[in-house]
Amino acid sequence: MQNDTMRIALNILSALLGLLLLNGGLNKFFNYMPAPEDLPEAMVKDFGALTEISWLMPLIAIAEILAGILIIIPKTRALGALIFFPVAVGILLTHIFVGPSGLPIALLVWAVLLWILWDNREKYRPLFK
Repeated sequence: MQNDTMRIALNILSALLGLLLLNGGLNKFFNYMPAPEDLPEAMVKDFGALTEISWLMPLIAIAEILAGILIIIPKTRALGALIFFPVAVGILLTHIFVGPSGLPIALLVWAVLLWILWDNREKYRPLFK
């Protein structure tokens, strides 16, 4: 990416994504943001099932916090994107099949994630040799 404007845009979007992940991960531990009251019944049921597995939500929260911090820092952004990828798959599938009202934000998150992955593709090349 030679264009300075594009680099600045990626840095800003990465910082926003990182902060979003930090907020989401910390909220899973401290519950400072109440869940929306208009959540689809299927989503409430799915989240209830996820919380029955006592270690799963803390694991997702730790992954979000770690990925958020790593994505904010340009040198570690590639690793943060890899850590966040499986969580992002879950977010996207949840909003496609269960709660489509959040799909636009999920798609924006995916757009930034894919841009980060593409920008760091040379760092990932050894993984596929």
